[in-house]
Amino acid sequence: MKISIITVCFNSEKTIGDTIRSVVSQTHRDIEYIVVDGGSSDGTPRIIRSFGDKVARWTSEPDGGLYDAMNKGLSMATGEALGFLHSDDIFADPTVISCVASSMLQQKTDSVYGDIQYVDQLDSEKILTYRKSGNYHRYKFWFGWSPPHPTFYMKRSLYEKYGGFDTNFSIAGDYDAMLRYLVRFRISSYYDPGIRVRMRVGGVSNRTMKNVRKKWAEDHRAMQKNGFGNPLTHFLKSMRPVAHFYRSPKYLFE
Repeated sequence: MKISIITVCFNSEKTIGDTIRSVVSQTHRDIEYIVVDGGSSDGTPRIIRSFGDKVARWTSEPDGGLYDAMNKGLSMATGEALGFLHSDDIFADPTVISCVASSMLQQKTDSVYGDIQYVDQLDSEKILTYRKSGNYHRYKFWFGWSPPHPTFYMKRSLYEKYGGFDTNFSIAGDYDAMLRYLVRFRISSYYDPGIRVRMRVGGVSNRTMKNVRKKWAEDHRAMQKNGFGNPLTHFLKSMRPVAHFYRSPKYLFE
């Protein structure tokens, strides 16, 4: 099974090398790796270029933001299924994509997802906490749950059928997409337990209180757009990041 992995980046010279190495070290034989750079002015393009043909396709040009770049990656992908690994993230081990492919084939499912580990921004070996996603039930969305997008892989044919990411969102476009695919159009999904991605903390959605408030507002707009949710759903969705990190007071308060 051919799997496309898409990385979007911008001025990511400090982390992009780790991200690419975690992809090219995967044991699955049929991987198409695509990197979409937003026209970086630092050493990012040089680092991408240094990996040669291990990166199947890449581009470096200005874009309209994160979700525009992700849509560019979708348009370049040719795999049967695909997922995203952002430039701050790395795969947990070399067997991740093999597990994705096996689960999709054996379970005959439209999509799969797993668990995610949150690590220190400067030291990816320093584990802060992790999110155990749990088995898939659509009703869990009413309680603010959604699969961790960095671990989510879906058939490319369904991206073509139901569309990519709404560029009117700047932070919650992935949540909007999860609601559209899993709640609105009811595609099937399978939980493959195990840590799949290590995510460095400090992403765009949680860097400042201003961005946190913006994320809350965009989550609400995504629910309205998809005809889903209520005030309790919105509240629980907003509180989940705090719950994920309650075991890591240093991260919460430093």
